[in-house]
Amino acid sequence: MARSIHYRWYPSFQRSQSRYRLFVLESLGPEHNDQDYDAWTSSGEHIHTTPGWQDSSWPREMTPDENRADLQSHADDFRNRKGFTYTVLDPASREVIGCVYIYPLPESDHDALALSWVRASHAQLDTPLWRAVSEWLASDWPFGSVKYAPRA
Repeated sequence: MARSIHYRWYPSFQRSQSRYRLFVLESLGPEHNDQDYDAWTSSGEHIHTTPGWQDSSWPREMTPDENRADLQSHADDFRNRKGFTYTVLDPASREVIGCVYIYPLPESDHDALALSWVRASHAQLDTPLWRAVSEWLASDWPFGSVKYAPRA
């Protein structure tokens, strides 16, 4: 059984931005709605082939307003330290190119579940994102074990 984790941590946001040359991680919120909606609705098939997403019920058909409500829910979780969702941005254009989710995994041998996806047009960044997030989770987060589907 997983050890008890107290979600009192908040990783250094500036450090995340300075660490990655290919992308920037920023806490996800409703202000990202238009770009987030475009990113995942244009990439549903690609997301479902991404490790960790094959059996997921998401992405599913949603309106932009439903997506905004979903983003608000993720922002609320972040603020309340129940889960941490980051939008993945292109560092030059600030275009949304993906997302990273970090949530507790109760009743498991793992402390947390991490999932990530990138839009189909940026598929080449899936493995670099996975590597960077895996290293970040190992170095800056208080987990003994994280379930995060490996990449090839």
